[in-house]
This record gives sequence, C-alpha cells and structure tokens, in this order.
Amino acid sequence: MTEHTLSANPTHSVWNRALEPRLRIEPGDEVQIECVDASGGQVRPGMTAGDFLKIDRSRIHALSGPIWIDGAMPGDVLEVEVLATRHSGWGWSSVIEGLGFLKERFRDPYLFHWQLDGETTSSLAPAVVPLRPFLGVMGVARAENGEFRTRPPGPFGGNMDVRELCAGATLYLPVYNPGALFSCGDGHAAQGDGEVCINGIECALDVTLRFNLHKKQPLASPIVEASERVAPDSIADAWIVVETGTDLTATARAATNRMVDLLVSRWGFTPVHAYILCSVALRLRLSQVVNEPVYTVSGAISKQILPDRRLFPA
Repeated sequence: MTEHTLSANPTHSVWNRALEPRLRIEPGDEVQIECVDASGGQVRPGMTAGDFLKIDRSRIHALSGPIWIDGAMPGDVLEVEVLATRHSGWGWSSVIEGLGFLKERFRDPYLFHWQLDGETTSSLAPAVVPLRPFLGVMGVARAENGEFRTRPPGPFGGNMDVRELCAGATLYLPVYNPGALFSCGDGHAAQGDGEVCINGIECALDVTLRFNLHKKQPLASPIVEASERVAPDSIADAWIVVETGTDLTATARAATNRMVDLLVSRWGFTPVHAYILCSVALRLRLSQVVNEPVYTVSGAISKQILPDRRLFPA
C-alpha cells in the first residue's frame, strides 16, 4: 500500500472520460484528497446574497481528480473506503430562486453562513446540528463520450448526496472505462434527507480514501456499506442500494428490486422471501429531490438482521 496526496486544483465540473488523470495509483492505495467547497472556493465568509448570485455557476461541484486506478477495466467494481474526513470550520447554505423542493414558496435569494465547531454547529440557534462530513459527489467517468454536467447522478455515482457516505462507509461503483477515472467533491458538513433547499452545509473537505478493485463483478448501480459512525438519525451499519431516475415511484421500485436481488445473490434468500423481508425491514429514503428532473432513492437494510457477509469476497 502506498499513500498519496492530491490537491484540489485544477478542479473540473464535468464528467468526461477524456480528462487526463491527475494521479495514478494501485489497488489498495490510500489517497488524501483536498476538496474545495461546491462553489469552487467562490463563496467566502461574510459574502452577501447579492454577491453570491454573481458567482460562476459553471464551476459548481469543482471536483478533485480524476484518479486512475491501475488494472481497473469495464465490468469491474471499484471499492472506495472513506477512512477520514476533515472540515475547515466554516460552511454555507443558500436559497436560489427556481431551485429547491419548495421553490414555489421560497423565491428570495438567501445565503447563510455556518461556524463549524468540531462535531456540532450552533449557528442556527436554538438548534444544535451534529456534523458528520461526507462528499456529495463520488463517481467514476461515464461510459459515453463527451462532457456531462455533474448535477444529475447516475449508475456511475456522481451527485448522489447520500449522507451515510461519511467516515467508516464503503462505496461500490461499477467501472465503465480503463482506470475507472474516479473524481469527488461537493463536501457537506451535514445534510438532511432530500437536501430540500438545494444545499447541505457546503464546505471545503479533506478526505482520506482507500481504493480496491473487484474484477469482473456485475453491478448495475452504486451500493453503500454504511458504518455506525453516522449521525443519530441516519441509517447506521446497513447495506444501502442507490437508484436514480426521473420518476420517484419507478426509482423507489428499482431500489426495492435491487435489494431483493442483492438478498437473493448474496444471502441465498428465495425471491419471495427476500420480497417479504423488504416489506418488513427495508427503509426507503429520498437522498435528494432537488436535482430535477432526476431524483435519488436509497434502500437500506440493517446489518443487524443479516448474517455477516462480504459483498465481494477477496
């Protein structure tokens, strides 16, 4: 195992498999990655809402990468372990006209600044918000040629905003290109399900990730292995499937189907028994509802009700 470092700049704000890798690593290596905030460092403490409206929105997400993982090929699975996260002590949230889940109600631009004190923030008194930093965007290069903005997530991962991806979690991604070409960014110090106003607590975030490969393993969409080190109201110590689509009902149905298939393939349930187990134990949650017309649904089953199992045996 080799340890690497990757600075944030130069960032990129598109998925494009033609982008040159900024770092080449071997499976098993760890990388300390510097990620600027989602604005690409344009939002600063004390900025007004008026100035916020003038930022260059083509720089939104400002991802670090791509990282080339030697040996990764289409049809493999990339395993990404989140070993550590470190926020910078400050973050922001906003309301933007025309965006957000309640955009018809909240039309006036607004910018809120957060002071992050270790593991909590009291900036929005009397609330005390627990901080469990995670990256809103983690993904590999898409299979198609061309440039694609980072706002919509997909089977490649991307802007999933699954808040269980904090330190201790593991993300599994299908590989579509040689080297996988992994990028990440959009740090959040905290986020509610749905990210309803369009932001979590947006912040610069340094992360330490470890990468591994599972050769020739079919995987339709991302899977998250959540840890116990999450916010009290998050899904702790669970297997989570992640689905993205333009129809909420169809996307929730796809997540349920994927969990049934996972229970059958990895734990040996019959399909009907897996279906019944989902009916009594599956937690369907809206991870994000603001990247219209694309929504993200997570389906989770606690590890406590299943025998211990490695998803991809070594």
